[in-house]
Amino acid sequence: MNRRNYPSPDDKFNTVLSKNTFYFYNEEFEEYHEGHISSIAQNVFLLKNKIEQNGLKESVLLEHIRTIEDGLDAILTITGFSKESLQRLVTFIRVSDDKLLSKLVNKNAWPEEEFKSEWGLDKIKSLIKTNEKFAEGIVNLFFKGPTIPVLKQVLPLFEYKKLDIKKFSFSVESLVDTIIRYKTKGSYKAAREGNPEVVTEDILKKNGLSFEKGKFRIPEAGNIPRTMDFIVPDKTSPRMIIECSYSVTTASGMGDKAKTEKTVADYLKKNYPEAVFVGFVDGIGWYVRKGDLKRMVEAYDFVFTFHREELEKFEKLLTETFYAK
Repeated sequence: MNRRNYPSPDDKFNTVLSKNTFYFYNEEFEEYHEGHISSIAQNVFLLKNKIEQNGLKESVLLEHIRTIEDGLDAILTITGFSKESLQRLVTFIRVSDDKLLSKLVNKNAWPEEEFKSEWGLDKIKSLIKTNEKFAEGIVNLFFKGPTIPVLKQVLPLFEYKKLDIKKFSFSVESLVDTIIRYKTKGSYKAAREGNPEVVTEDILKKNGLSFEKGKFRIPEAGNIPRTMDFIVPDKTSPRMIIECSYSVTTASGMGDKAKTEKTVADYLKKNYPEAVFVGFVDGIGWYVRKGDLKRMVEAYDFVFTFHREELEKFEKLLTETFYAK
């Protein structure tokens, strides 16, 4: 085609305006998704009827998740507990040695496997069908989870409140709570106050240290400006550079991040040899991706988590770096 016949900028501009679909949708996908929603709704109403007829008992929930296809989805929908949150919780249980928690979930009856990777939802559902003790343990989490101290310690309050047996009474109050948590989950996650970086920032301020966020243009990393979370005291004469990487989910991009962080570390060592490179690396996502974790921690001079003892060690490092005579 002769370039003279190409549409003009105005033609292309008008195409977007005049032929705009406003809200694109795929009819086949929409119909499938509506069917999925209808299926979950029927699943929830079936469980509600069982509870009304037989009472709110562990045995009712146990029978439902073991005999009804995707019965577990009804439990998650009623409580507002996401599939991903359940996977993370199961992962925590697998690696935890808390005796009360282990007893609650019948951990001695769980498959004895060396922890290499996280169990997906299909694996969890399969175990529910084939291992009654495992299924009892999952039900117990929603019935008695709040009685286990370690769960209150490890779960954010936003998630911990979902382990509420009253939700299965289908009271207006409990359903409203679930709806509100669904509605506000995005803003809850996006809120700056819930970001672990704030903890680091507060410690720096508490210790009277100034800092700034700054960009380093690193040729080895594609010459893309790289913003550091904290440069102490400033980019002109950095003495400590801090990066925070807290992950509660797993993703292939974590491998890329670990690789990039090593490149950043090499750049900093070459250009700012006196600066200390510190990494806060934490969250169950990194626990699961141990291969990426090993590469990640190699990049830093010091690595901390947001555990209270680790935060105390970080404060000690600050004192040694900035105030030691």
